[in-house]
Amino acid sequence: MTRAATRTDLVALPVEVAPTLLGGLLETIVAAERVVVRLTEVEAYHGRGTGDRPDPGSHARMGPTARNATMWGEPGHLYVYLSHGIHSCVNVVCGPDGVAGGVLLRGGEVVEGADVAERRRLARRGVVRAARDLARGPGRLGDAVGLRHPVHDGIDAVTGAERAGARARLLLPTEPIAHVATGPRVGVAGVAGTAAFPWRFWIEGDATVSPFRWGRGAAEASAGGRLSASDPPAVAVGAGPRGLGDLAAGAGAPRRGQGDTPC
Repeated sequence: MTRAATRTDLVALPVEVAPTLLGGLLETIVAAERVVVRLTEVEAYHGRGTGDRPDPGSHARMGPTARNATMWGEPGHLYVYLSHGIHSCVNVVCGPDGVAGGVLLRGGEVVEGADVAERRRLARRGVVRAARDLARGPGRLGDAVGLRHPVHDGIDAVTGAERAGARARLLLPTEPIAHVATGPRVGVAGVAGTAAFPWRFWIEGDATVSPFRWGRGAAEASAGGRLSASDPPAVAVGAGPRGLGDLAAGAGAPRRGQGDTPC
């Protein structure tokens, strides 16, 4: 069961909001075609001044810019950015007033409109090997729901107001996922892609969760370089993100961040 998301649901820090989105739904209607995705994998990103530590993997790490303006706005809008000049990736804006934050929608299961999602993917010269792959990864998810940068950046997923011929609605589960897995973010460079930022959350065992890969320099930065690119990240499984505020933050900033998650 789900219910419509409210702004109040999204005013906490992104790292706190992120796991509450798992099992929720993102519904879009674009050009009169409806697609619904059940969210199975997300990542939190904090802007400058958000939370108790700098997030060197965030687009908003240096402050407001024309590109990241939506991240500094009202919770419940969707920050739609372009990754690698190709993929439109979708984030739910969240966080207290005056700071930036977002939750990247990394993966999900298309539960309605699979034919539409597949056609959109193929139209963008993508490959669909199985139904689980339709929204497995942030670029594929963006294709599936039909939201495009820049025309849909800032669309309101709380009110469902139309923007550039599209509507979006976010629905949250009435009961939280019992066990949420956490670990480093996928493909994020440097320390921001290590266990110092275990801000990726996913439904353990779900087939639509994307595979992990280290970002540039992240394996070397992890545990003082003791892990290699072939080593898997540590995973914690529990009823929610516990003890995140007690984890030590690393230092240094990668060249790339939120926009470089694999699609």
